[in-house]
Amino acid sequence: MSRKIAILGATGSIGKSTLDLIERSPERFEVVAVTAATNAEALADIARRTNAKLAVIADEMRLTHLRELLVGTDCRAAAGEAALIEAAAGDAELVIAAIVGCAGLRPTMAAVEVGKTVALANKEALVTAGKLMTDAAAARGATLLPVDSEHNAIFQCLAGSRAEDVSRLVLTASGGPFRIASAEAISMATPA
Repeated sequence: MSRKIAILGATGSIGKSTLDLIERSPERFEVVAVTAATNAEALADIARRTNAKLAVIADEMRLTHLRELLVGTDCRAAAGEAALIEAAAGDAELVIAAIVGCAGLRPTMAAVEVGKTVALANKEALVTAGKLMTDAAAARGATLLPVDSEHNAIFQCLAGSRAEDVSRLVLTASGGPFRIASAEAISMATPA
């Protein structure tokens, strides 16, 4: 029996990693929706490879091009925020929420509000609306699973632990502007 999945942000790094896993075990997954911000060509390729039922491009100006690229398939093309929300709240059991930045908040909340299992790669959604999202997940029976590196590491470290048994968590910077900086440069860095 296959699991229905929607990949929000299918052309990004998390989306590509998800597709790699799906393509290794296609019998285990049915891709029902895929989305991208602007890359209609890559989105159409993904929709064709996975036999997705819905492909959503956030940039409404690219909808006609996406439709042209999907001629001859059973995949419906749509565009804009309402279509992203439809993809998130639709037929999938598992929603990979990998839309970058605050653009991913509303579609992710839509998935949470209908009780989906959400594999959350979008830290910004938690930063901007963490309490709102976790409260909605608890109220609707949704499951939030962290898949991005830092919050997944915390999730794994806390597995089986009670929150009250943890006195503090320390996250180190793993990338950004200091990724290749020397120890001397980092020691002289300021918040600015």
